[in-house]
Amino acid sequence: MTTDTIKKEVAVEFKLDGKICRLGGMAKGSGMIHPNMATTLNFITSDAAISIPMLQKALRDIVKITYNCLSIDGDTSTNDMVLVMANGLAGNKEITEENDDYTSFRQALYLVMMHMTKMLAKDGEGATKLLECSVDSAPDINTAILVAKSVIRSPLVKCAMFGEDANCGRIFCAIGYAEADFDITKVDVSISSEQGTIEVCKNGMSVEFSEELASKVLHTDEIFIQISLNQGEAQAKAWGCDLTYDYIKINGDYRT
Repeated sequence: MTTDTIKKEVAVEFKLDGKICRLGGMAKGSGMIHPNMATTLNFITSDAAISIPMLQKALRDIVKITYNCLSIDGDTSTNDMVLVMANGLAGNKEITEENDDYTSFRQALYLVMMHMTKMLAKDGEGATKLLECSVDSAPDINTAILVAKSVIRSPLVKCAMFGEDANCGRIFCAIGYAEADFDITKVDVSISSEQGTIEVCKNGMSVEFSEELASKVLHTDEIFIQISLNQGEAQAKAWGCDLTYDYIKINGDYRT
């Protein structure tokens, strides 16, 4: 598993055409991850009956909002694969169009791929924190994805989260240089964890917050950055991890 520290496996059960179906996946990856391309190997199997075109469409759509919204270190390699196979042994009527059964299958695929994406992020090389950036009320999904990924892949944001430093300027900077068209003066930002929530930006301007509460919020292993663009209905998420001393150590003496 090279630098992976945990197994990454997820499976779900769901019903299609009254038949119980199963879909599961496993993933490998820890560093040099920032699709496209990235050092990840991902295998997904199901016993549902679904046509090749519908299976390919579901995979393509879900990859866009899961694996392709993942960044460990902004680096990539030539080894990258997401494979999905379905053998039809569940006995459901084959899915050949975008109907209710297709929607159910697509949701099952999303759940498996989303959770494996989070596992890949949390097991980033040297990571101590899972970072999740959510963008809502965006003018379109591509804008939401670009902003979320811009924040997640920022080395300065990653370092600030590792240092548990509520240096919100790092987040504002990453939002600002996202290659997307939106009005920064309408943007709100908050940071949360199981310890609470702090609002750090309102209408594009920083706001005062409790440094004591911020320290508690950031002193956890899962941190959520919420960005509201307030300019539409679209939303997206991106996942990553903090940048730590151990990441430098792992890659500084990788061959020795």
